[in-house]
Amino acid sequence: MTLWQNYLRPKNLSEAMDAFAHAPRPLLPIAGGTDLLLDLEQGRHSPVQTLVDVTSIEEMTRLEIRDDRLFIGAAVPVNRVALDPLTVRHAEALTEACNLIAGPQVRNVATLGGNVAHALPAADGTIALLVLDVQAEVIALPREHRDDVSGASDNERSRSAVTRKIPFKDLFLGPGKSSLNHGEELIVGFYLPLTNYHQASCFQRIMRPQGVALPILNCAVWLERENDLVKDIRIAVGPGGGTPFRATQAEDTLRGASLTESTFESALEGLLAQAKFRTSARRAGADYRRHIVSGLFGETLESAWFRAGEKTTETRRH
Repeated sequence: MTLWQNYLRPKNLSEAMDAFAHAPRPLLPIAGGTDLLLDLEQGRHSPVQTLVDVTSIEEMTRLEIRDDRLFIGAAVPVNRVALDPLTVRHAEALTEACNLIAGPQVRNVATLGGNVAHALPAADGTIALLVLDVQAEVIALPREHRDDVSGASDNERSRSAVTRKIPFKDLFLGPGKSSLNHGEELIVGFYLPLTNYHQASCFQRIMRPQGVALPILNCAVWLERENDLVKDIRIAVGPGGGTPFRATQAEDTLRGASLTESTFESALEGLLAQAKFRTSARRAGADYRRHIVSGLFGETLESAWFRAGEKTTETRRH
């Protein structure tokens, strides 16, 4: 069985946009292929004529500090994200999430962009990114240029391509549904704020005993601490709805407050009121998820809180 007819490997974004404009359709980008290839083999994805391999595009494989933000290319393997000193320093929740994705062999080829583009509301990398105030960089050819660039040079194609940054949450429409126009737009990478000494994040999940099991529930917390007050906070839980879920009611309860048992219980009430837990035949029931989220949320929040405190202490010592 032939799963595709054409396999292209552009060397830069200009060539990728040229392929998007002129290659036979239906067309999809591919990096690690750990989700896409299985979906094609098992008939869960409609037939594809052309796959565009983005793993040779340098811009999409960079992980670096850029303009006072951390840039992670969409084609960077999750194992590299998990181990790189820059992400360890500035994106603790993301490194913890990436360390839990599948097994080592999958992590060596699976990419952060693919994890996001699959648009699942409980994907570990996605839930971690949601609390880190991320912007996604997306590139596309303008519609009016898609039929008239066949004779253009690389520079001309590059100039005609449109690049924009969008809030991370705007990438999602529903379970497995991305806001990107497939075959027309491409995630280039992600921009994350650098972590200050009084800020920290944490990611944890509950899963079945098998080492590569999908999460029953996961949680990420980013917070900024000012002495004994939560100055700012972001909380994400997956799955908490049809798209990656921010617990904004719980955030509003904790922001500006001391982290006490009373404020935690109020925050938990807000999270439970806002989350839309669902029953999954393969994972867990909605009632069970509502029962276990208290412990998961509490442990993740506590870890982020103490990490931020330790960083503040280190700052004072120096």
